[in-house]
Amino acid sequence: MSGRSFANLVAAGLAVLPLIQSFIGTPALAQGSDPSGESEKNLLVTGTVFDRQGVPVRSALVTLIDGATEELQAEGLTQPDGRYALTWNSPVPERLFVQIDRPHFEEAEFELGEEAIQTLRAGQLVEAPEVVLIRKVTPAFWIATVVFVGILVLIATGVIHNTLAALLGMAIVLGVSYLGEPLNKGLFIFFFQGALTYVDWNVIFLIMGMMMVIAVVERTGIFQWMAFMAYRLSGGRTWLLVIILMLITGIASAFLDNVTTMLLMTPISVQIALALGINPLTLIIPEVFASNVVGISTLIGTPTNILIGSFARITFTDFLINLTPGVVLALLGLIVYCILVYRRDLLTGSSRGSSSMLEEKLAERARITEPDHLRKAGWVGASMLLMFVFGERIHLIPAVTAIIGATALLIWIRPDIEEMIEAVDWTTLVFFIALFVIVGAIQEVGLISLIAEMIGRVVGDNLLLAMLAVIWLSAFLSMIIANIPFTAAMLPVVAFLTATIPGADNKALFFCLSVGSAMGGNGSLIGASANMVTAGIADRAGSTISYAYFFRKGFPALLVTIGLATLWLLIRFLVLPN
Repeated sequence: MSGRSFANLVAAGLAVLPLIQSFIGTPALAQGSDPSGESEKNLLVTGTVFDRQGVPVRSALVTLIDGATEELQAEGLTQPDGRYALTWNSPVPERLFVQIDRPHFEEAEFELGEEAIQTLRAGQLVEAPEVVLIRKVTPAFWIATVVFVGILVLIATGVIHNTLAALLGMAIVLGVSYLGEPLNKGLFIFFFQGALTYVDWNVIFLIMGMMMVIAVVERTGIFQWMAFMAYRLSGGRTWLLVIILMLITGIASAFLDNVTTMLLMTPISVQIALALGINPLTLIIPEVFASNVVGISTLIGTPTNILIGSFARITFTDFLINLTPGVVLALLGLIVYCILVYRRDLLTGSSRGSSSMLEEKLAERARITEPDHLRKAGWVGASMLLMFVFGERIHLIPAVTAIIGATALLIWIRPDIEEMIEAVDWTTLVFFIALFVIVGAIQEVGLISLIAEMIGRVVGDNLLLAMLAVIWLSAFLSMIIANIPFTAAMLPVVAFLTATIPGADNKALFFCLSVGSAMGGNGSLIGASANMVTAGIADRAGSTISYAYFFRKGFPALLVTIGLATLWLLIRFLVLPN
């Protein structure tokens, strides 16, 4: 909405304000008497507040002060779009000052000019000039920064559980705000209500709904059947089996989350590998690589895409169109790479041929245990896919689609509802909520703005340089920092670059972040949640995946896949921008 449209809308609302007040007897925010005896008019001053990156500043307190008596005339808070509206019906004084105050910013003040005063006296609204607030570094800045870095270290080292680490960080930033603020206002970060504004509930409910659907699907035995068919198609040729398993894992990861896919595929792959007499890692490592690569082709394929899609309003169809060709190119390169890296084990396994005993064992487990549930899940899943693709036309957000689909499926098959609720990984959901609060803290105190400003200075207005910086910076940092918290922290940075770099309004940089953060997860064992889950299952089966081993296999895979995906992104958004 334009500033003039907004102002006209507010003015229309003010026209009926006296009628409402006559019924409820509510006085105006600040009133006075007109000594001249003239009838009082409803007065309106509107404006917009930004930070230095051009991002609207919300929840800033804006006050209108009489310059002669210093009496308050009106006050209000800026909205999420940075706009404010000050209304009152006192006589217009000779001088009026607008003061803007918000934690973590320098206070701003300006005087309304003579022309604005005359406009108000004529009963017309005044559009105040835009105000840019300057960040200030307080003790809260350093506390939030240290907490964020500390939580990343805890997540990377695995000293405590990821969710516990995130809860610890959330507890610290909220505790400092409530207990420290009475002692020193510079310790204030935000209160609980403010913290909740940073939680993306679209992400939370989307994940929750998809977990319920997945809980039904995985109980049907469909994945065991797929593994059996993969083995039969390969005919005992291990190199072909690896390719088929990579394709199955990748396609599954495009519609299930990576962690769930690897939870289902890893035990099956270990069983097949041991029966063939090869190292289980020969099958498992290519699978987890494929999961991280192919998952980014859809909105629901990776947690990072869910974050990006919700923040940047990128639809299911947008991910398919803009990323799938690059994903296919990267997957082909990944398949060639994995065949070359594991060629000795694959040749050994292929020389042994097909195992009738293994085939029989897989066949026993490959029965679809709940065909009726699988059929119903198929219908619901197809309907959800259509809603993901076409729902954007009626502004149907993915979270609503997931909740509708999950609820419809549960009503249709009537499972044990308590069992289904327990199937939801509440630990993961709590992790996301706490993580949103921690990232919100560093965004609130200005660390994200500082990072955005530094990157903006480096890339300038060069879209090519910005795309390369976002892709490769995301890829390398996702090796060190788990890609979910990294992506959450980078979203406001990419939003700033998108708003300031010419030609970036097609959201190219968000797709670059998707590629870098997800494919970058292949660079190290801690780079993606699916990696760590796979390592845990493999370790229990007697095949340990060390950090060093994963890095030796994963870092070259990162270079291959990111390189090919980068080539596609440059073609898509620079050569074929429309």
